[in-house]
Amino acid sequence: MSTHARITASVYTSHVPAIGVAMDQGRTQDPYWQPLFAGYEASRRWMAEHRPDAIVLVYNDHANAFSLDMIPTFALGTAERYDPADEGWGPRAVPPVLGHGELAAHLAQSVIQQDFDLTLVNRMTVDHGLTVPLSLMFGEQPAGAPHWPVPVIPLAVNVVQYPVPSGRRCLQLGQAIRRAVESFDAPLKVQVWGTGGMSHQLQGPRAGLINHAWDQAWMDRLIADPRGLSEMPHLEYVREAGSEGIELVMWLIARGAMSDLADPADVDVPLRAPRVAHRFYHVPASNTAVGHLILENP
Repeated sequence: MSTHARITASVYTSHVPAIGVAMDQGRTQDPYWQPLFAGYEASRRWMAEHRPDAIVLVYNDHANAFSLDMIPTFALGTAERYDPADEGWGPRAVPPVLGHGELAAHLAQSVIQQDFDLTLVNRMTVDHGLTVPLSLMFGEQPAGAPHWPVPVIPLAVNVVQYPVPSGRRCLQLGQAIRRAVESFDAPLKVQVWGTGGMSHQLQGPRAGLINHAWDQAWMDRLIADPRGLSEMPHLEYVREAGSEGIELVMWLIARGAMSDLADPADVDVPLRAPRVAHRFYHVPASNTAVGHLILENP
C-alpha cells in the first residue's frame, strides 16, 4: 500500500447562490427546486461511500475575500479555518470550513516550485462559490455542527476581472496539483473539485442566456478530450456561454488533476480514462444552467 497521498476523484458543479438560499430556507422540495436537488441525491450517496481525507476546492470569490483593489489570479488558502462570508445579507448559517494546513503548505511549496506563482492566503472568508458545492454534496448540516465533514483547501481563481487565466494554464495547474498531492508523505485520499458555470449571463442585453447544446458538448469534451478543450479561447466561452460562462475554466483545474493526464514517464501503470460516476444537467436555477459531474480515478 502506498504511503503517499493520491487523488481518488474529481467533482464538478455549478455554485449558484440561490441554491444555497433554497437550502437555507427549507425550500428544496418546492416544485421549482425539487428537480435540481433530486439530481444531487446520488452524489450525496456517492460522497458517503467515497469520503476523502481532504478536498482541494477550486472556486471564484465574488468580491468578498478580494476586492477590485487586489485580484490574485490563483490564491491558495493555507489557513486552519475559514468562516462563511457576509455577502450583503449576513453569512450563511452553515458551519465554518476547516482547512488542512499541512497539506496546503505542501501544495504551496510543490506547486510554486513547479513555476506557478500562487498567492498564499492565511486568513479569509469564503462565499457561496465554496459553500454551495459543499451543501450540494454533503447536504444540510446538523444545527451547531462545528465544521464541515471534510477539511477543505480553497483555491480561488480570478474569473471576475479580465485578464483571466487560460484554459490551458488551468489544466496545467491541475496537473501540478496532482504531482504535488502524490508527493505528500501520508496516505491521504484527496478529491479536487471544480466549480462555477455553466452557461449564464447576469447583465446586459443577453442576461438570462443559457446554451443547452453547448453546455452538454462542453461536458462531453471535458471527459473525453480535456487537452483539446483547454485550447478553447475565452471569446468562445463568452460568446456561447455568456459572460459568466468563463467560470468553466475552473473545471479544467480539477480535470487536469486526474491520473489519465499524467506524463506516462512518471507512472509505472498504463494510463486509463476516469470513470463517470454521475452526470447531471438542469435548467433553470435562477437563470443559470446547472452542470454536475463526478469522475473517479481508476
